[in-house]
Amino acid sequence: MESQKITFNVKEVSVYLRVSNSSIRKLVRTRAIPFYRVLSRIFFDKEAIDLWIANQDSNLT
Repeated sequence: MESQKITFNVKEVSVYLRVSNSSIRKLVRTRAIPFYRVLSRIFFDKEAIDLWIANQDSNLT
C-alpha cells in the first residue's frame, strides 16, 4: 500500500509550527521555508517541513 504524503496549506502549517499566517507568508516570500505552488495556492510537504525544522535546530548548535 502506498503511503500518502501529508501536505499543509498556509493556515495548517502556521498551526503546526505555532506561528502566525503572516510569518509563514514572509518565510515563503524570502524562500526561507520549503514550499511549492499549484497555480496561486501555496502548499508545504510535512516531511520537508520536519526536515527544515531539524536543520533549524542544528543551526543553533
